[in-house]
Amino acid sequence: MHETWNLRTTPNPLIRAVGRGLERWNARHPWDHNAHFHRWILRSLPDCPTRMLDVGCGRGALLAQLAARAQQVEGIDPDPGMARAAAALVEGLPGARVHRRTLAEHAALPEAASAYDAVIMVASLHHQDLERALSQARALLQPGGHLLVVALVRPTSLPDHLWDLINTLSNPLIGLVKHPRPVRRAELPDPVPMPVRDASTTMALLRAQARADLPGAVIRRREGFRVTLRWQRPAPASS
Repeated sequence: MHETWNLRTTPNPLIRAVGRGLERWNARHPWDHNAHFHRWILRSLPDCPTRMLDVGCGRGALLAQLAARAQQVEGIDPDPGMARAAAALVEGLPGARVHRRTLAEHAALPEAASAYDAVIMVASLHHQDLERALSQARALLQPGGHLLVVALVRPTSLPDHLWDLINTLSNPLIGLVKHPRPVRRAELPDPVPMPVRDASTTMALLRAQARADLPGAVIRRREGFRVTLRWQRPAPASS
């Protein structure tokens, strides 16, 4: 399959018409693709974590859940609206803090080096430079710490496009299960708008960079047009 062909952008009128119909269905039966993976994050956390970091914490929904699992949880987000919303949500939760900063700015803090039992990224990796972000996240982890990533990738290969098609067809079915009653426009919430960016990283590039920086990382294609990455920083060998 030619790399430039893309199910999401094809000009084929029939496919575009089907796509518009699916969009209308999805709007009536919506589901949060990122929140869907919060349970995976919580299941994958190390035992008894002390300190965790949520990179690109958005409105803070996951951060609030992490606060019940560790003594100290920090969320960082460079977007002022997201940082304010997250700070308001976790206000009063013991050990929860939000900072308006980038991962690069946070990783530059001397006290942040090797400080975290878990570093988490949900739909934030594609907003950053892939190589630098993975390297900075790795440097923040304590030996034995976990890196947990839910990412978006740009489809380019035949397996990518097939998986994209499967997601396109399964997305409305998952929406029907999660939200069986159709939503009317008046019922939709008016949240702080979340920054959106198309993914430029491909699955092949993510795998290659993980092999270089995160040997042994487990990367899997998942539902909701998402990919998960899980890696544990090796503990030093005992003498």
